[in-house]
Amino acid sequence: MHAPQDTPTSVVDWRAAGHRYYTQNLFLRSRFGQRVQKVSIDGGFTCPNVDGTVAVGGCTFCDNRSFSPSRRIPRQDIRAQIDEGIRGLRRRYRCDQFIAYFQPATNTYAPVEQLEPLYRKALGHPDVVGLSIGTRPDCIEDDVLDLLEQLHSETFLSVEYGMQTMHDRSLDEMNRGHHHHVTRDAVRRSQERGLSVCLHIILGLPGETHEEMMETAREVAALGVDAVKIHNLYVVTNTVLAEQVQRGEVELMTLEEYARSATEFLEWLPPQMVVERVCGDAPPDYLVGPAWCQDKPAVLAAIDDQFQQRQGYQGKKYRAAATGELDSGPDMTAE
Repeated sequence: MHAPQDTPTSVVDWRAAGHRYYTQNLFLRSRFGQRVQKVSIDGGFTCPNVDGTVAVGGCTFCDNRSFSPSRRIPRQDIRAQIDEGIRGLRRRYRCDQFIAYFQPATNTYAPVEQLEPLYRKALGHPDVVGLSIGTRPDCIEDDVLDLLEQLHSETFLSVEYGMQTMHDRSLDEMNRGHHHHVTRDAVRRSQERGLSVCLHIILGLPGETHEEMMETAREVAALGVDAVKIHNLYVVTNTVLAEQVQRGEVELMTLEEYARSATEFLEWLPPQMVVERVCGDAPPDYLVGPAWCQDKPAVLAAIDDQFQQRQGYQGKKYRAAATGELDSGPDMTAE
């Protein structure tokens, strides 16, 4: 097991490197001194609004097979999953260290006695230097937080909460099974234990206006979390959302609309917040739409184009909110 490092989050590095926002790659390099990749792990968990504890049917957009590679193959032992994931990542990237990412479903939705052996088995892999644990904010009991706090004292650890939006109307519409005050509470309790927190956000939810998405951005900034993942709403087969799109009840964002919203969203975030993702997609066999999300270079280029047009950068509006005026910021090249 690898001891945690106390390298502080740097605001200077990403600007000096010529980026418009603080990428996860830059953060992990500053933390570990080299490239580090996440390897997805399936712990075999379900979800409280799938098994009937909170609701049935799951979120309207959700099919875990589309979100996580580990849900598209027969589930293996934790060590075997890590070994297989690392082999694939090493073919694509030059890296020797990995973060074990418990990704699909709700990875704190079990008793501590079941969770701790799984987490520690992942940490026991010689190439694993930390944990990322994806979960719901309504599935984080105090004894689980106690366990995460202990692990955090031993290794790098991040807990990732699916916030999606601050608007309760949208949470109800997606059959989320909780309201935003639950996310606030989970973030507060995690921060009191010194845990690193990442929030997942979806832009383009049905019925949400651009300004409502920016309200969510300002709320993420106010919560003071360490990191954020921003996803475009995409639709996969065999979901309620797919049926809504096919009936013409939901209209998906264009690439131009998404790039504008994602760019301004980043402008509202504090410059020290790590941006782990700015877009999402699904395998072709699962994707209903939008087609543009499968061309990640084009999405990143569209976001960069928006930044250049706006002379924008992460934190521009966040600082403006504090100083009362906007500035054009430094002339930086794109990621």
